[in-house]
Amino acid sequence: MDILAWDGTLSLSEFSLAAHTLADKWKRFNPSFPSWSWVACRKQPWFGSREAEGYLSLENICLLSLRKEDRGEETCQGEEGTSCFKEEEPTDSATLVQNYDCDKHYYDFHVIYNASYRVPVLYFRAYCSGGQPLVLDEIEKGLPSCSAKALSESKWTFITHEEHPYLNRPWYKLHPCGTSEWMKLLFLGDTTHKKNGVAIELYLVAWFSVVGQVVGLSIPSEMLNDSNPL
Repeated sequence: MDILAWDGTLSLSEFSLAAHTLADKWKRFNPSFPSWSWVACRKQPWFGSREAEGYLSLENICLLSLRKEDRGEETCQGEEGTSCFKEEEPTDSATLVQNYDCDKHYYDFHVIYNASYRVPVLYFRAYCSGGQPLVLDEIEKGLPSCSAKALSESKWTFITHEEHPYLNRPWYKLHPCGTSEWMKLLFLGDTTHKKNGVAIELYLVAWFSVVGQVVGLSIPSEMLNDSNPL
């Protein structure tokens, strides 16, 4: 696909392809973390095609409600410095944060295709270890400092509270406005895509490298540097 002619969006079938690529690469380069899973869903009435529907799910992720500047650390390391898992033994990468006395916030993340904008959308919810849901103010306070900075400075990263399109329950989501524009700019900045065209199967990997930072999750550099779609 010619990147200059591309509008930064993707179709439902392309979303499914890119979703499986993200899940496969995440499992390959992030083996110590829970895997993304594909959840097949009943067709929604607003989709006119016969293409299979579904979304990506990553659940029971624990983010410690403590910001790095409070610990005197200088950088935001994403998941290696802020994440652990529910009902699993902590891994070496999470040992550092496990030693601090702070509350744990658990997150469920869903990546869902938006037919109106023709882009992926990150839906999420958060709750305490006892199961009590967190309101947005509590969520923002618990995110690492780099996430709070992204929310305050980026014009497209505002959070809304809306009904989950498949679960019919209120979830938070990062609004998709502007996604197609910055995704095209992101691909234009990659010399490989400028030379060989858009590798649409890598769309979600590139997309989550930006969006994940807003909620305290980052993609390993090896995953970004690997251009093989698997």
